[in-house]
Amino acid sequence: MTGQHGTDDKADDTTGSGQGSGQGAGSGSRAGAVAAFLARADASVPTPAPSSDTDAVAAFLGAVQATAGAGHGRLIFALDATASRQPTWDLAMDTQATMFATATRVGGLSVQLVFYRGLGQCRAGPWVTRADDMMDRMSKVTCRAGRTQIGRVLRHALATHAETPVSALVFIGDSMEEEPDTLYALAGDMGLRKLPVFVFHEGGEPVAARVLAHVARLSGGAFCPFDAASADQLRRLLESVAIYAAAGRAALEDHARRAGGAARRLTSQLARDSGDGGA
Repeated sequence: MTGQHGTDDKADDTTGSGQGSGQGAGSGSRAGAVAAFLARADASVPTPAPSSDTDAVAAFLGAVQATAGAGHGRLIFALDATASRQPTWDLAMDTQATMFATATRVGGLSVQLVFYRGLGQCRAGPWVTRADDMMDRMSKVTCRAGRTQIGRVLRHALATHAETPVSALVFIGDSMEEEPDTLYALAGDMGLRKLPVFVFHEGGEPVAARVLAHVARLSGGAFCPFDAASADQLRRLLESVAIYAAAGRAALEDHARRAGGAARRLTSQLARDSGDGGA
């Protein structure tokens, strides 16, 4: 990325799960403590993925709420700008404008645009607080053929978060052409550092969907599919992420009560426990 944190550095392949048992000749009380720990762990196992599009929206919104909101008001908005994404680039511009407008109603939000395209081009812009500034930058970007660079986006997010905390990373893309294990290691690191990735996957390509869903899960974020015909769905989901980033979980819960529809299921259809990121 141009002028940003050395994003070509080698990824750290250690996710730091810290699951050493430290077992010795334990007493009965120690065994009881271990059993209680395992019981709590079993209770926090994620629920199976929903089968319908409607349930997917509800589960995604629930995962946004379940994430422990830091409320720092800084959001990285990352986009795949390879050739296949050109038809929905304007949709992304429209939805991010709504995202800004919603966040402004509940608190301040700074957003950084990150995109990749062409032969190894990956760029990060300045932090902006106005929708028209972001739209102006996006309007000057044209999509170009090239391979995905999701790993560079994740490394950039981690480096930025290490300097000044970032509330969340939003990623919108349709394909994945990288080594999954490298992405999983980066996502696990993000989960440990409380930097969730909210993935909006376009088109339904099955390999990309499987890998990106796991990236979101490891980071403590959420995954949701969409297509060009579901602009309203994408807009509502981005609104929820923006509220979470700008003002934290309490503001998101208030939004759910007011908005109705899928947002009302925020409290009843949590996709997983809020503390499982990076586990």
